Amino acid sequence: MEELRDRVAAVTGAASGIGRALAQALAAEGCHLALSDVDEAGLARTAESVSGSGAKVRTDRVDVRDREAVHAWADAVADEFGRVNLIFNNAGVALSADVRSMSYEDLEWVMDVNFWGVVHGTKAFLPHLERTGEGHVVNVSSIFGVIAVPTQSAYNAAKFAVRGFTEALREELEVAGSGVSATTVHPGGIKTSIVANSRLREVEGRVATREEAMEQFDRLARTTPEEAARTILAGVKRNDRRVLVGVDARVIDGVQRLVPTGYQWLLETLFRRTRPDGPG
Repeated sequence: MEELRDRVAAVTGAASGIGRALAQALAAEGCHLALSDVDEAGLARTAESVSGSGAKVRTDRVDVRDREAVHAWADAVADEFGRVNLIFNNAGVALSADVRSMSYEDLEWVMDVNFWGVVHGTKAFLPHLERTGEGHVVNVSSIFGVIAVPTQSAYNAAKFAVRGFTEALREELEVAGSGVSATTVHPGGIKTSIVANSRLREVEGRVATREEAMEQFDRLARTTPEEAARTILAGVKRNDRRVLVGVDARVIDGVQRLVPTGYQWLLETLFRRTRPDGPG
């Protein structure tokens, strides 16, 4: 889908970060928008930010964990706009916890939003995309869907699952020849509020403060949401199977390809050195 003008795109997690930047970039391309999030105030700010673009914009409070709500939203969008051409399953949450201390409730929360939210959005919108004879499913995984990281087991599990789900979907769509395609997106460190809104749990007998987590994230996050959105849309236009967002994502992907299991030793060494009782 090289031309986005007059297409209709749905975006989850559109109240901030990559979701807001995608909405702005799509509107600049002449795309009409259906935006959702649980943060209604942030969603209103996103809608206001594209109000001068000429794009038709619909906003809805939708919790992507709620299967019936996502399906109802997809049907309502298709009814209002007459079609849907793209779905960006972007909504996501973060959790920092080690496996031993992590509660089942926290694990389920991450999986429900980061994986099941993607599944719900994909299955709800796919029939509408197929009816257009052209369409694109864009599912946001993470570079943590390529490598595993200590304290991120729940997030890793969800993002690896998104990767496998979307790659299999892409293959099925290619075989069916429906005109619909699918892309998996793997952002590296993006300057968003995901850590500010994350859950922090015990790691090695200690719970990090919100300030510590945000300071560490700010040191690592090098790519702006706007840069991420441009990279994602360029990948969609090229019909890429996988989009790596940020230099860090490309480097990490290269390391994983070079040493598929050896990277784990590197991370273990790093975490030993940086933990509170470590040597550095």
